Amino acid sequence: MAKNLPAESENKANQGPSIPIGVLIVDDDQDVCVHMQRLLLENNGINAATLNDPTKTLDKLREGTYHIIILDLVMPGMHGIDLLNQVRRYDDDIAIVVVTGYPTVETAVQSLKHSVSDYIRKPFDAEEFHTTIEAILRKKGLLSNPEEELHATIGKSIRQLRKEHGLTLKQMSRRTGLSVSLLSQIERAESSASVSSLFKIATALDSKLTSLFGSF
Repeated sequence: MAKNLPAESENKANQGPSIPIGVLIVDDDQDVCVHMQRLLLENNGINAATLNDPTKTLDKLREGTYHIIILDLVMPGMHGIDLLNQVRRYDDDIAIVVVTGYPTVETAVQSLKHSVSDYIRKPFDAEEFHTTIEAILRKKGLLSNPEEELHATIGKSIRQLRKEHGLTLKQMSRRTGLSVSLLSQIERAESSASVSSLFKIATALDSKLTSLFGSF
């Protein structure tokens, strides 16, 4: 029996981090920390750690694995730009999100020099915050997307079987009645294929339809 492709609504509901994500929030305002912590848990499924003392940031980073650090720029004990510099020297791969209630051109430029992922002004919009975190996770390949993974698996299976049969895309087009462009897009996971199209492709490759779905 053919497997059904995930519906778009189901895909969005199941989308989430593919591995445990480490996020550290550094802000001297505990209420802000709790607010961001709650947003990360509700919208991104992430349990974030918080820290109110910026001077202990590097110690905290050494204690665990963190993919994202969210920094306030104005805190007692250490200026945010100085902390930003320390964090970047310690870890040149970690994604940094700067949040500040006192945005200036100077701090924005300094932040960009340290390759921050975003520079957000307080008070920030919850949706903007969620979008920023999601974009970082996607860029780092840490956000799973079942539908995209399924399309990639199908495309890889089709390409492998086609090459095993020594067929070109043009020959596949003649066998299936599908355009060369569509077949190419399906193989590159740039276009989703209907069950009807997949059945034609499987038939042309003398394979079972289910063999195109891999381990799904």
